[in-house]
Amino acid sequence: MPLIERPSTPLTDAVVQIIGKDSNAFAILGYVHRCILSSNRPELADDFMREATAGDYNHLLITCMRYVTIK
Repeated sequence: MPLIERPSTPLTDAVVQIIGKDSNAFAILGYVHRCILSSNRPELADDFMREATAGDYNHLLITCMRYVTIK
């Protein structure tokens, strides 16, 4: 599997805290999706969902890091 680097700047201004929250993939997906809808780029929410659900759990986390700032 090729290594995907984290972008220097996320695509939105959303900041999410997933550490300490439910680590279930569906919970993370829903939480980040809602945060993107409330961000400066809500139009990216559907793109996020398509991309985040196109792979495994690691792909989900990498996609989250592309779209939002993780705390």
